[in-house]
Amino acid sequence: MSTASKSHWEKVYESKKYEEATWYQEKPETSLEMIAALDLPLIARIIDVGGGDSNLVDYLMEEGYRDISVLDISEKALDHARDRLGVKAEQISWIAADAASFEPEKMYHLWHDRAAFHFLTEKEQVEGYIKNLERAVKRGGFVVLATFSENGPTKCSGREIRQYSKEELSALLQEKFETLECRNVDHITPSGGKQNFTFCSFRKK
Repeated sequence: MSTASKSHWEKVYESKKYEEATWYQEKPETSLEMIAALDLPLIARIIDVGGGDSNLVDYLMEEGYRDISVLDISEKALDHARDRLGVKAEQISWIAADAASFEPEKMYHLWHDRAAFHFLTEKEQVEGYIKNLERAVKRGGFVVLATFSENGPTKCSGREIRQYSKEELSALLQEKFETLECRNVDHITPSGGKQNFTFCSFRKK
């Protein structure tokens, strides 16, 4: 785990509420739509990578999913989510780890990541992330991955990011995954700014 990265995100979540963050979504519409299209059974094992204090877990629980993990490099982000969920938090597996270097302890039917992967700008980070993703997703399982697009920002929260087009995301996973759908979506930040995302879904071959 990168000590510098962990320190940065701990400070971010210590200094601001999720509702103030540029990546805030009251309801993660696009993620939920793309997940719904996969027609997963309610017993599916789902991991939200970089999930932090995202509301996605709330909506997945409302829909009846019973095996959900949330991974984030920031322990404070996970604490915020646990506090928000109250007693329901006991139903979730919380993983404080770097997505590029953690060791998955089980396999998942769905790996979801909105806006964590694009913070990995070094070749070895990207390779580590892809290796973990390939190892953690079951054969026939799915990935929903979202990054800033080539028309999106080049920085977020004071850090450089790596932009991806639909073609670039598909090429990254083409060895072991088939692309199901890609779309570009504008996210409106709490301050009214616009950020263009690339969202893609994949099935493991």
